[in-house]
Amino acid sequence: MGLFFTDSLFEDFAVSLGLGLGGQLGEVAAVCAQIGEGDDDAWYTAWSAAADRLAEEADDAARGGHRVSARETYLRASLYYAASYHPLFGAPVDPRLLTAFRKQSEVFAKAAAAADPPGEPLEIPFEDTALPAYFFRAGTGAEPRPLLIATNGYDATLFEMYLGQALPALRRGYHCLLFDGPGQGRLLYEDGVVMRPDWENVVGPVVDLALRRPEVDPQRMVLTGWSLGGHLALRAAAGEHRLAACVADPALFGILEGARARLRAAGLPEAVITRLPDVDEGTLAALTAGMQRNRAQRWVTEQRGFWVHGVQSYADYLRVAADFTLAGRLDRIACPTLLCAAEDDPLSSTATAVDDGMTAPRTLVTFSRAEGAGDHCEMRNRALCDLRVFDWLDQTLSAPARQPVDAGR
Repeated sequence: MGLFFTDSLFEDFAVSLGLGLGGQLGEVAAVCAQIGEGDDDAWYTAWSAAADRLAEEADDAARGGHRVSARETYLRASLYYAASYHPLFGAPVDPRLLTAFRKQSEVFAKAAAAADPPGEPLEIPFEDTALPAYFFRAGTGAEPRPLLIATNGYDATLFEMYLGQALPALRRGYHCLLFDGPGQGRLLYEDGVVMRPDWENVVGPVVDLALRRPEVDPQRMVLTGWSLGGHLALRAAAGEHRLAACVADPALFGILEGARARLRAAGLPEAVITRLPDVDEGTLAALTAGMQRNRAQRWVTEQRGFWVHGVQSYADYLRVAADFTLAGRLDRIACPTLLCAAEDDPLSSTATAVDDGMTAPRTLVTFSRAEGAGDHCEMRNRALCDLRVFDWLDQTLSAPARQPVDAGR
């Protein structure tokens, strides 16, 4: 029995999204009490209603000139809108997901405007589209500061990254630049742009923009990624050498490694597993049928994985997933790197392999169940994660300066 549900999908969303990123315990419990096990419709209704109520409260606070109250309440509304639409992932896009996401975008914009100093919404030119982004300054001084660039993984947006990445960075004097790339947030939900593996080409224009900002110290730009973003950040660092440091939480070698573990656990013969991703759908039929019967597995693979990558079958998903690998790239990472591994997170199982394959200075830091931080991305104890990550960054960025960064690419 979990805190709120026996349904593992709902429990994970309630704890990781609701509590892990700043929701109030009583508020989250009150919402969850309205929802039956596995009832996605009731989940959406309860969370979106709570978010609507908070958005109205925040508007009232803003009209009264209560800037801090408005900002904090808008942020909780943004978080609860995100929680509301997560079970609705998948193609075709559920209209309710778009409704909640658009409301989330609106209340986050109000929260950013009420920040001190206000956050700046950006559109970063990228190929034939633009990456939605926000820039948040740590104070108003003219002296250049270090910059934390944060990248997402599969199922968060830049709005949740503000709570999980920007707030702890800003408190420590780091500017923060948040963006969503292909397969994430608006680009996926609204535009249908699916994910791609060459994250160095995604991050490049983001770094270009950062280098044009006088408040950013070009010698102290850091890229951090959580969840699948841990893999994407490492992939980007292998090709983008203007970074002073990289943080991967977790240090994920590739997507296919997790799939291999699931297939092995499902009893697929080792001879088939060694052929991955060259496996036909017929061979996977029993496995995919089992995933259909398992609510959490169906969400992870079909609702989320198929949607993000724009595929229709598990065999196609495996073939696409094979491109998301650090094979032959780890020795190209030049900047100091922090590799995170949580005890109970299956995606952390490749952290040692990443550590072994790197030649750049790196530190492997582990998070344990006994510390309350053994879960994926340490969502039950983000404070401990923040302590270790930013203390490492402070020390790393205070080392003697590297060679000057070329603002051109």
